[in-house]
Amino acid sequence: MKIPMFPLSIFPLPGELVPLHIFEPRYRQLLEEAETKDMTFGIYFNHTSNTEKLGSLVKLESVIKRYPGGESDIIVRCLDLFTMDTLYRTYKDKLYPGGEVSFWEVDQNQKVGKKLVQTYIAYLGLLKITNPAKEYSAYQIANELGLDFDDRLKFVHLDDDKKEFFLLTRLRFQTHLLNEADKAKDVFHLN
Repeated sequence: MKIPMFPLSIFPLPGELVPLHIFEPRYRQLLEEAETKDMTFGIYFNHTSNTEKLGSLVKLESVIKRYPGGESDIIVRCLDLFTMDTLYRTYKDKLYPGGEVSFWEVDQNQKVGKKLVQTYIAYLGLLKITNPAKEYSAYQIANELGLDFDDRLKFVHLDDDKKEFFLLTRLRFQTHLLNEADKAKDVFHLN
């Protein structure tokens, strides 16, 4: 399928909300069409580590601010992932690029096991986040962990059971860091 494309050095995961600052004329044109036609577009992960040409299908959630010069701050939500077959300099007769992609059709609502949920809720407690949801998906948890690019690329390729183990490992590491930071604050004394 051929879709409008926005090459960036980010790799949003399904369900993730991403703020963007739009300033180039070609992407202002893309934003205008996303707004008026309620269309989706791709964010191609333009990075050397992206050897498999992965990207994220996104949809405009909201326009936060419009500037007098035509720039905008927006929020997009990632709906799916794709593999890009071909990147075109322009999409149809537009200023912005396009690409031929194959969608992954990610099930971002697939629930995770009890152990992962309990570990995640404990982690949220350390962050002082209360009133957790009743059910979680692997992608919801991954989005909260702030995974770096390499971890995101690893994560999306894992089987579902291995995704859970991967997230448990990251949660335990993050929990350890939070606990150590909490201990360290007691070591320092103010004059």
